[in-house]
Amino acid sequence: MNQQIEKWDPMKEFNQLGNRLSSLFAGRNDQSSLTGELFDTDSSDWKPACDITEDESEYLVTADLPEVKKDEVQVNIDNGVISISGERKTKSEKKDKKKKYHRIERSYGSYQRSFHLPENVRENRVKAEFKDGVLRVHLPKIENKNQKSIPIN
Repeated sequence: MNQQIEKWDPMKEFNQLGNRLSSLFAGRNDQSSLTGELFDTDSSDWKPACDITEDESEYLVTADLPEVKKDEVQVNIDNGVISISGERKTKSEKKDKKKKYHRIERSYGSYQRSFHLPENVRENRVKAEFKDGVLRVHLPKIENKNQKSIPIN
């Protein structure tokens, strides 16, 4: 057997602990641009996971909202910021006397995610759809017909 002995590095463990704490508290509240800039301004009890993708015609914001009903989700656009908000209701022992909870790890409560929109989003044509606990917000791009390619001599 070929075993290697690794030298103990207390700073490595300290950094790992710091990273774990950062990931625990980071992202509880965020307002970010579609390109990833982060601003800690929203207040939320939990944060649904969001993906933001882009193709030639649109940006697409996809948010996982398990056990949230369609009518409990709000999507708003104001001053170039899109906000997704609502509440995931908690299940408690008070409501169901027959059920005994041993562990509750999923987050519940109000949420809000906000993202700054790029300037090329056509805000009056934004569409949202909700199916199977997934919200998809389609943000069409403005077509730039005035753009010309300039040859370089």
